[in-house]
Amino acid sequence: MALNATADLAEKPLAATSTVTVGELLVRMLEHWGVQRAFGVISIHNMPILDAMAARGGVEYLPARGEAGAVNMADAYARVAGHLGVAFTSTGTGAGNAAGALVEALTAGSPVLHVTGQIELQYLGRDRGYIHEAPAQLEMLKAVSKAAFTLTDPAEAVALFHKAATLALTAPTGPVSIEIPIDIQKAPVPMPAALPDLDLVTPAPSPALVARLADTIRQARRPVLLLGGGARLSTVEALKLADLGLCIITSTNGRGIVPEVHPMSLGAFNCTPDIQAFYRTCDLIIIAGSRMRGNETWTYKLELPPRVAMIDVNPKANQRSYPPELFVEGDCKKTLAALLDALPPRLDLDPAFAADVAKVREDSRVRMQGSLGPYDQLVADIQAVMPAQAAWVRDVTISNSMWGNRYLKVGSERLGVHAVGGGIGQGLPMAIGAALAAPDGAVVLSGDGGLTLCLGELATAAEIDAPMTLVLMNDAGYGVIRNIQDAEYGGRRCYADIKVPDFALVAASLGIPHEMVRDLAGFRPALERALALGRPAIVEVDMVEIGPYPEAFAGPPKKTTA
Repeated sequence: MALNATADLAEKPLAATSTVTVGELLVRMLEHWGVQRAFGVISIHNMPILDAMAARGGVEYLPARGEAGAVNMADAYARVAGHLGVAFTSTGTGAGNAAGALVEALTAGSPVLHVTGQIELQYLGRDRGYIHEAPAQLEMLKAVSKAAFTLTDPAEAVALFHKAATLALTAPTGPVSIEIPIDIQKAPVPMPAALPDLDLVTPAPSPALVARLADTIRQARRPVLLLGGGARLSTVEALKLADLGLCIITSTNGRGIVPEVHPMSLGAFNCTPDIQAFYRTCDLIIIAGSRMRGNETWTYKLELPPRVAMIDVNPKANQRSYPPELFVEGDCKKTLAALLDALPPRLDLDPAFAADVAKVREDSRVRMQGSLGPYDQLVADIQAVMPAQAAWVRDVTISNSMWGNRYLKVGSERLGVHAVGGGIGQGLPMAIGAALAAPDGAVVLSGDGGLTLCLGELATAAEIDAPMTLVLMNDAGYGVIRNIQDAEYGGRRCYADIKVPDFALVAASLGIPHEMVRDLAGFRPALERALALGRPAIVEVDMVEIGPYPEAFAGPPKKTTA
C-alpha cells in the first residue's frame, strides 16, 4: 500500500446520501484521522471491519500472530510515531489474550484504540455459551484500559468512535477499547457528509501557580528537573531550562527529551548511590510528567531534595508518591513554556553546580561500566553502529536492567521503547511496531526466555520485512530468576532452567538471517552485517560461553545506603 493512499482517499467527497456498514464507517474515520497502519488478528467477529479495510486500502493492516502481540505493536507504533495506535482483536478469548498488552499500554500511557468484536446483540450478556462469548468482557476491558465502551446502536457509531479516539489521545493518554457486536458491524448507516476531526485540548496551567514555581526556581541554587514520559513533546522547553543551568534527569520512559549528551543531563541515572548523594546537595526538584515508579525510586525510598514541585496534567498525580510542596496541574509543554516566560534570562545558581553534575554523570557511568565486565564492549559496539534515528527497544531481560535502560543513549524522546510495566516477552512485538514508525527502523534487545514467549511474532516480522535487528542475549533460561533465587532463596533454583528453542533453526525456517556470537570480538561485525540488511535479522550472543556479568542483577534495585 502506498503511504499516500490515506491522503488520496481523503480527497474523495463524501456523499451524505450514501450508505456504508458500521465497519466501513470506522475504517473511513481512521483514514480521516490520518491512521496509516493498524495491527491485529483476523477473526469471524471482526471480519466486517477488516474486509472493508482491505477493500478500501487506505490503512495498511499488519497481521500479528497473537492478540497480545498486535496490541504491543500498536502501542510501540503510537509511542514512536506520536499518533494513534490501532489494534483489532476478536471477542472472548481473543480480547482476553490482549489484556496483558493493554496493561502495558495503560502503564506507559500509550494512545491505543483497541477494537474488539462481540457476539450478536440479541445474545449479548445472556451467558448461553455462544462461541467467543465472554459474559463480562466489557468489565475486563474497563479494568485494563483507560476506558471501554460497547456500541449497541449503529446511529451512535460516529460519536462513539470519535469519543474513544479522543479519549485515547487526551492526556493522560492511554488505551481505549470498543467492543462492537458482529451484527452492529454489518449494520448499514448513512455516510455523513463530513467526519469529525480529532481536536485535542491540552489544559493550560494556572498563571498564579506558574509564577509561584518560577519564584521557587529563582530561590534555588541547585535545581533539578526530572522528566517523565508525560513530558514528551517538551524537548524545546526542557532544553532551554537545561541551558539556563537546571540539571536534567529522566525516568526510563522519559529518555531523550533533553539530549543525553547535554552537559546538564544525567540521562536516566535516577536511582543510584551516586545520584542519592547528589540529591542531598540539591535544594529543589521539579517532577514533570513522571509517576516516580517504585522500581525507579528504590520503592519510594529514594531521598529527594528538600523542596519538591510537580507538574502533571493528571490531578491524581498530586500526593500519589512523593508529596509536593507545589503542584501545578497542566500540560507539561505548556507549563514549561509559561515557566520560561516567567524566569529571568539568567539564574543565580551555585557556581560549582555544573561541575558537580558532570562529576556525578561520570561517576554513574564508571560505576555501571564496572558492573558489565566484557559486555561493556558490546554496549559500546551497539552505540557506535546503531543508526541515529533507530528505535532502541528492550524486553525485560538482565541486559536491559543492567544497562539497556540507562547506559546506551537514545536519539530522541520517541526512540526509547521498553516494557514499562515489567512484562516479559513484549520486546519483539513492540520492536515491530516501533520499526515501522522510526526513520531508521529498530534495534531490539531481548533474552532467550522473553523471546520464547512471543516467538510467533518472528513470523510477523518476516512476513512484513520489518526493518529491525534483534540482539538476543541467550543465557539458557530465566537468568534474573536464578539470580533472585541465589540472593533471596538460599540458592534453591527451581523452574528457571527452561528449555529454549534453537533460534538459528527457527530463524532459518522463516528466512531470517541469524549469526551466533561466542566471542565478543565478533559481535560488532555481526551487528553491522545485520543492520545493513534493512530487514529482520538476529545476532545471538551466547552468554553461557562468554560468561555472566560480574555483578548479578537480582530484581529491582533496593536502597542499601544510609
